[in-house]
Amino acid sequence: MFIQTESTPNPATLKFLPGQTVLEVGTADFPSAEAATKSPLAARIFAVSGVTGVFFGNDFVTVTKDDAVEWDHIKPAILGAVMEHYQSGQPVMADDAQAASGHAEHTGEDVEVVDQIKELLDSRVRPAVAQDGGDITFHGFDRGVVYLHMQGACAGCPSSTLTLKMGIENLLRHYIPEVTEVRPVAV
Repeated sequence: MFIQTESTPNPATLKFLPGQTVLEVGTADFPSAEAATKSPLAARIFAVSGVTGVFFGNDFVTVTKDDAVEWDHIKPAILGAVMEHYQSGQPVMADDAQAASGHAEHTGEDVEVVDQIKELLDSRVRPAVAQDGGDITFHGFDRGVVYLHMQGACAGCPSSTLTLKMGIENLLRHYIPEVTEVRPVAV
């Protein structure tokens, strides 16, 4: 098994590509070791000292480290954990755990606008941020303000505010006149 790694715009996050499917559908975010109990793979990665977050996409695993730890010191252990997991035959997610489909549900008078927002996020934004090892999902819409949840490499990334304001906000405002602003939310 050959696992590739890619840097991300977030210096505290590295993208690992195991060369096979990680999640069939959706994403899974593990912001702490406690959250990783739903995934044997995430639990193995959190066993490496210095790991502070794990995120799964379709074909990648994004790992976030503590600033006090250098990648050179923990990258080999993370590679080993990923390889051990795939050789063990265990599932990526526990039987009762499910990956998140992404967007929050929205009901009310703005449902058509929200559907347009979700469509643009799915077609234009999410594929681009997945390339960087993260995900951005719809969280809410209220009086022209779109609330988005940033995960994986996007969470805590130094350039995430710029991406949100200059990229996503401009895109949504261009196509959907009802959108006036985009704001991040922490879930």
